Amino acid sequence: MKFARPHRHSVDELVQGVLSGNRAMLGKAITLIESNAVKDQKNARELISKLLPHSGKSIRVGITGVPGAGKSSFIEAFGTYLCKQGIKVAVLAIDPSSSVSKGSIMGDKTRMEELSGEANAFIRPSPSGGTLGGVARKSRETMIACEAAGFDFILIETVGVGQSETTVRSMVDIFMLLLITGAGDDLQGIKRGIMELADLLVVTKDDGDNRQRAAAHCQELKMVLHYLQSPTPGWTPQVVTCSSLEQRGLDSIQDTLSQFQTDLKESGFWYRRRRNQALSWVQSLVHEALLEAFERHPAVAEHLPTLEKLVATDKLDPVSAAQDLLAQFTYPLPKPTQD
Repeated sequence: MKFARPHRHSVDELVQGVLSGNRAMLGKAITLIESNAVKDQKNARELISKLLPHSGKSIRVGITGVPGAGKSSFIEAFGTYLCKQGIKVAVLAIDPSSSVSKGSIMGDKTRMEELSGEANAFIRPSPSGGTLGGVARKSRETMIACEAAGFDFILIETVGVGQSETTVRSMVDIFMLLLITGAGDDLQGIKRGIMELADLLVVTKDDGDNRQRAAAHCQELKMVLHYLQSPTPGWTPQVVTCSSLEQRGLDSIQDTLSQFQTDLKESGFWYRRRRNQALSWVQSLVHEALLEAFERHPAVAEHLPTLEKLVATDKLDPVSAAQDLLAQFTYPLPKPTQD
């Protein structure tokens, strides 16, 4: 018995599907964007080029947090809260990647059951692929597709504190840091580095016996922020508390995000940050293309095993080995020889 091959949609079909808000077509478009197959890359570039003019109207929010802060629980509660107001929310939930399989450790499993049932929500789990900042390799392109589909909020959940969160900062409008009380002094260094990037600090789990401690920690953070320079000119970083369990404080967070957008648009920095995001995207694509070209270069591939063996046996230092490999590299790649 022969099975019919699934229909492969053209770029124009995907564009029309995304612009009409078709969730299935949006999912197919993102699958094409995330594909590493060479045959798909040209179509993916064409797709993004056609969707780009229809993007840019959402609020892009990066969300990170210390271990145990409850990022997924918060995003589900906040996303559901927004959806019930008729606001369309897209969540790019970046799962940690296995260093062995390169796939998602959590199996790309959607953990936000309530939010995933909302008609105004779209959740896309993706493996980070080991990318710095815990951002999937194609997060920017995926974000453009979601914006073109008409989503008002794009929430990007990162792997968490410990990697270079500047990658997240460079692609969102507002950067949110989730914190908890009693995390211990061992996290202070981590928190300090991320706090310098944050526009909004949220003390989570403000419920039960923890309410008094959460309020006290909120005041402590406000004092600390006085000594830190704001990452966003014209905006003073805010500190609020919330409870995902009791649905408390979510309205304050929405109000803060709205005020942030209003203030930055009035000052003009909103549009300047968007231009910087576009420039950062260009730099990221160039670096990615150069690294891929370097790894695929025939001369580099030929010399790499020998140099690795020399370095491993202490017969050649790593600096010299790297210089030797770079000396083999020419761009563009040599044209394949004809048989």
